[in-house]
Amino acid sequence: MANISIIALLCFTICVSSSLNYSYGAAEENMQYMVVGHVYCDTCRVEFETKLSEPISGAVVKLECRNRTDEAITFQSQEIVADNYGDYHIIVEGDYEESDCDVALVRSPRADCSDPTEAWRKSRVVLTTFDGLSGKLRFANNLGFKKDKALPQCTRILQEMGYYELSQESEELSHSSEL
Repeated sequence: MANISIIALLCFTICVSSSLNYSYGAAEENMQYMVVGHVYCDTCRVEFETKLSEPISGAVVKLECRNRTDEAITFQSQEIVADNYGDYHIIVEGDYEESDCDVALVRSPRADCSDPTEAWRKSRVVLTTFDGLSGKLRFANNLGFKKDKALPQCTRILQEMGYYELSQESEELSHSSEL
């Protein structure tokens, strides 16, 4: 008699877990994320934003997800154009737990600021709820293009920020000009 109770409990547990898997699968198919980000012009050519950085209206980005195992593309957005403030948003349907997803720079409309920064040419975004993140909104790190020539006021701004290498170079230049 005890064995029948255990078997019935086991069957019940299997049925419940199967229905939970089914409902998670249905939720996964209906999941929709919004990836938001910003594109800027690195006017000081330092590979990070400063108060002199400028948004790039019309910059183009793209989101691509690749399976971690075989590198196959699991999602690819259309090319997305940033608004007047350099901001963009990308709608993504589905859950990409087994994929690495990156927003990448495609091109800049500015001829004077079209060289992608090394560090911020792409940004990883997590497009699953199975890793502890909840909600539909996902933020990508800001992406940047470098200006052809740094603005003259960059030296002062970077020294105010405590950018050590630049401060040291300025001191060396002022000492060599005194000699």
